[in-house]
Amino acid sequence: MTSYPVSDIRPDSFFSADLYIDRQFLLLTAPCHLTEDMLKAVRTWGFKDILSEGKVGSFSEITAKEAPQNYSPETESVSHDEFTDVNASLGKEAEKIKTLVQDAHSKKDNNEMTNKERIQLVQTVYDEFPIYIEKFYTRYATHKELNLLEISNVSKQLITFIQDYRRYVLRTNPSNIIGNKNFIVNHSMRSTVIAISIGLQLHMDMEKLVDLAVACLIHEIGMIRLPPYLYLTDRSLTHSERTQLLTHPIIGYNILKDANFPLSIQLAALEHHERENGTGYPQHIKGDKIPLYAKIIAVACSFEAITAPRTFKESRTTYEAMTELLTNENMQYDGTVLKALLFSLSLFPIGAYVYLSNGKIAQVTDVSPVSPKNPIVSLIGEKDEKGTPVSLQTNDTTLKIIRVMNKKEVADMLAELEHEEEDSAEEPNVN
Repeated sequence: MTSYPVSDIRPDSFFSADLYIDRQFLLLTAPCHLTEDMLKAVRTWGFKDILSEGKVGSFSEITAKEAPQNYSPETESVSHDEFTDVNASLGKEAEKIKTLVQDAHSKKDNNEMTNKERIQLVQTVYDEFPIYIEKFYTRYATHKELNLLEISNVSKQLITFIQDYRRYVLRTNPSNIIGNKNFIVNHSMRSTVIAISIGLQLHMDMEKLVDLAVACLIHEIGMIRLPPYLYLTDRSLTHSERTQLLTHPIIGYNILKDANFPLSIQLAALEHHERENGTGYPQHIKGDKIPLYAKIIAVACSFEAITAPRTFKESRTTYEAMTELLTNENMQYDGTVLKALLFSLSLFPIGAYVYLSNGKIAQVTDVSPVSPKNPIVSLIGEKDEKGTPVSLQTNDTTLKIIRVMNKKEVADMLAELEHEEEDSAEEPNVN
């Protein structure tokens, strides 16, 4: 492997083989386009040399044999009609979201709506956001274009939506999300909902909430430059594959820098895998050197990763995720951010099904303003005169949560409830 002094490398040089910043950490995969911004970043991180087994030169000097057949440089041409069609489709989706959120906002205080109608309304609005996320990721992948203003406006709509319907949005299950959306889209959506909830608990103003939401929606954009099998496979990655996967924060940082996103959003993408104790990557920074947005996204992503199903693992309960994060093994996460997560979702997070000390089953529907370990719950199978599930405040004495139901217990209970509803609908009207 040849060592190349960073000071000798010209901007916009290409390397014909993978590029490393040390003998283990992969910087770029071949053929590597090393921009001026990337060189500045490498110098900022203190690396004086980079390593490669390939040749360095201009793109034209990299032979067809050395470059993958499907490779095209960043300046790939796109027809005006194609560009207009993609932007128009994305713009229409953004407008649709705005209309749906405004309509939902107007109904938030409508006491005539049943609980079922409110849940259906939230699901309808929620499902539009992954569609938009998928489209803006696709637009970048095919056209190398990101619209900061538009993404910011959609982020503001999501914040408004969560402010109005937080306890319903947080109960939205991964299994309810539109099925054909990919891993990056679902992960970005669910992580952003959690990140916004944390930001609201920290009393961030709207401008900072929007930046946080944009950063979280787009923090995995570096992944689209990597082979999908790296993050979708159900097998263990090789050392080389894992090293390649660890480059996605750097790739994302450079994408956002080239797109002129605010520095705070660039750094959130770069540092969302950093940890308080310095064990994260790519820079192994710790504590106060990690910006707040990255700290929040780190916690939100970890919570999402534990609770969401993946091709390579079973999902775990939100209670398991909460207790694991609060344990904060080796002090990986910021304590203030973890506390905000706890007070946003409660120890028994919104959406969890639980057994109560009175022998009944309930679903957690909101956080208690008094104690995060004693949330508000709705009894399963018990409704008031309006058809709304009966809500109760749990406590440490007369109405205590005994434990969270496991996945099989929840599935069996929901199947039984669905069967009872079907039987009820089939009963003849004797009147």
